[in-house]
Amino acid sequence: MLAILAFVPILATLILMLVFNMHAKWSLLISLGMAFVLAFAFWKIDIVELLAGSVYGMMNAADVLIIITGAILVMNTMKASGATAAINRGFMNICPDKRVQACIIGFSFCSFIEAAAGFGTPAALAGPLLVCLGFPPLAAAMITLIFDSTAVSFGAVGTPVTSSLSVLGLSDNAAFTSQFAFWTALPHAVVGVILPLLVLMMTTKIFGKEKSFKPALEAAPFALFTGISFAVPLLLVSMFIGYEFASLLAALFSIAVTVIAAKFNFLVPKKTWDFGDSKEWNKDWLATSEVTPITESKMSLIKAWVPYLLISLILVITRIPQLGIKDLLTSGAFVLKINNLFGFEKLDWSLKWAYLPGTFFILVALITNVIHKMNKEQVASAWKDTIKQVSGAALALIFGLALVEIMKYKNADGISMMDEMANTLAMVGKDLYLLISPFIGVLGAFVSGSATVSMNLFSNLQFDTATVLGLPTAYIISMQCVGAAVGNMVCINNAVAASATIGITGKEGKLIKTNAIPMVIYTLITVLIFYIVSILGITPDIIS
Repeated sequence: MLAILAFVPILATLILMLVFNMHAKWSLLISLGMAFVLAFAFWKIDIVELLAGSVYGMMNAADVLIIITGAILVMNTMKASGATAAINRGFMNICPDKRVQACIIGFSFCSFIEAAAGFGTPAALAGPLLVCLGFPPLAAAMITLIFDSTAVSFGAVGTPVTSSLSVLGLSDNAAFTSQFAFWTALPHAVVGVILPLLVLMMTTKIFGKEKSFKPALEAAPFALFTGISFAVPLLLVSMFIGYEFASLLAALFSIAVTVIAAKFNFLVPKKTWDFGDSKEWNKDWLATSEVTPITESKMSLIKAWVPYLLISLILVITRIPQLGIKDLLTSGAFVLKINNLFGFEKLDWSLKWAYLPGTFFILVALITNVIHKMNKEQVASAWKDTIKQVSGAALALIFGLALVEIMKYKNADGISMMDEMANTLAMVGKDLYLLISPFIGVLGAFVSGSATVSMNLFSNLQFDTATVLGLPTAYIISMQCVGAAVGNMVCINNAVAASATIGITGKEGKLIKTNAIPMVIYTLITVLIFYIVSILGITPDIIS
């Protein structure tokens, strides 16, 4: 009976979003109310404790919200100053071959935007650029949504991982963090190598005038080179520098080497390929509404890239332990603390505000105002757009974290709603759960539109189930994280946003159906990797 009741809040969230198309923030608020009532009535947890737990969960959203706000502010600041238009202009002059453009802009640049800002911005920025370069709108949406996956786990400077560690209460556990980062990066690196080629094959087969894989295979050397240029740095940075900027540095490196390669015709196909005469395109590929064109900008490319370069530099400097800056920013007056919230010993809250990437993002945005000589109207526009974008995500995160805190709160017998759910899921056995685990992450992203929300909702469940089954927790949490990233390909919110930006509103269903193919392939390869390492006995360190 308790096991069934434990699943009710999560099932309610899914039903409200999928069946009734209710926004994530309201779905999560209703589910939070359900969890509160169930925890009081059936788990016999005191109301004051539940209120304290709810507030504690909401307060835990502060670090994620600061990161989101800062990342999106930088993005909007650059759009308002003309830097984004300048960067777009630079990409237009690289190479006329649409396969090469798809690799550089769709994969490398899209990954960089995800790494720097995340939260649906890559398709919104890279999609219109591809359309301007002569891609059919539907193809541009498909390409950018599929490519917005490999960088997502460490996107927005590692927000999904940071959020998951916070929810699990393992933010200060260096051993688990390093294992989590590595096992998340590994499947992304493996699939990341072949993903550009897979997307090119889908593009030429669906949208090419030949309706064949042959044009994609002709570009295979450049596509694989693009994948390797991102995958190798992603794995190395996650292992030796830090997960927060694994995607950021990998994408910067990938952009640099692929642009240089294209300029010097390295591995570029001898025969230029494009989509043919637009008058002969299928009507389903075309825009159904007008979109705002990319504005012109006379800003130099170097000046336009300064904010991103500053972000990368600051993050690296503050994350190298030997420099001592990290220790300074994570101690003393630079940390807000509240111990024993509402008198409960297990509710100790802290915010390392000075160490958060979001704090540096906001600082860089202010510096950009000066460097790019922005006027008051441009600055106000950037802040206004940021507040508008963040407000919706903020409530979803706040309610979601409060829901998770209630569901993992243990009663007098030491049993929580999450414990009941984990024990029930554990009944499927180890082997089957390895298959199920990443698809839980996909489901979370599909309904919520956010890998971060998916991690908030299901990290504890995955961790507890892995513990019951005796599976390495780092494996399972990493599979959840990869699944949450891959779910971006098919998530409803991203499809709607991308379609609206590119002007193909009404074709979201077709887009999701098409993207389901690479989503399943990506997820199954992830499962296969973990099956192989399990058979070989390669096991991460067990957490004490």
